[in-house]
Amino acid sequence: MTPHPLVTQLRFTRSEWVRGLRPVTPEEAARRFEPINPIAWMIGHLAWQEQRYFVELAQGTVAVPEVKQFGFGKTLTVPPLEEAWRWWRVVTSAADAYLDTITGATLTRPWKRDRSGETPGTRLHRTTYHYWFHLGESQAVRQLLGHEAADVRRRIRQISVPSGTLIIHPFRKARRSALT
Repeated sequence: MTPHPLVTQLRFTRSEWVRGLRPVTPEEAARRFEPINPIAWMIGHLAWQEQRYFVELAQGTVAVPEVKQFGFGKTLTVPPLEEAWRWWRVVTSAADAYLDTITGATLTRPWKRDRSGETPGTRLHRTTYHYWFHLGESQAVRQLLGHEAADVRRRIRQISVPSGTLIIHPFRKARRSALT
């Protein structure tokens, strides 16, 4: 079965999350620039959210009990980076078991264990946007640590665009691409 487009979007977001944090060392991941939480905490926190929604509420189970300590409103705890990533991988794998079953119809039916009234579709959107929030926050931390900002322009130039495609730049007039 082809994944629902919202699931594909979440998986792309996860891949950008991993890519954006690849250069971070364990020492850097534990640093805190208040009021921003450490990167290792962010990894645990997003694992907690995926587990809460797509493992606990959707499937009625818990993949990694340790990630509950990163829930909203909990006392700040900073795990070792390797452990945070290991927990995140276990949780996202468990979440994928549910996400692989999503259809348009199931996105609008609340889970029996969820008393909030929100639908799985709302939870999926919320999770994807939450990743982007913490991805931006984590990149700010990387810059505070002295990492270079990602060269977005260079990466965009590497994207292959078919000849004749309309390219829209936010600060320039639209133009047609040429064969390169």
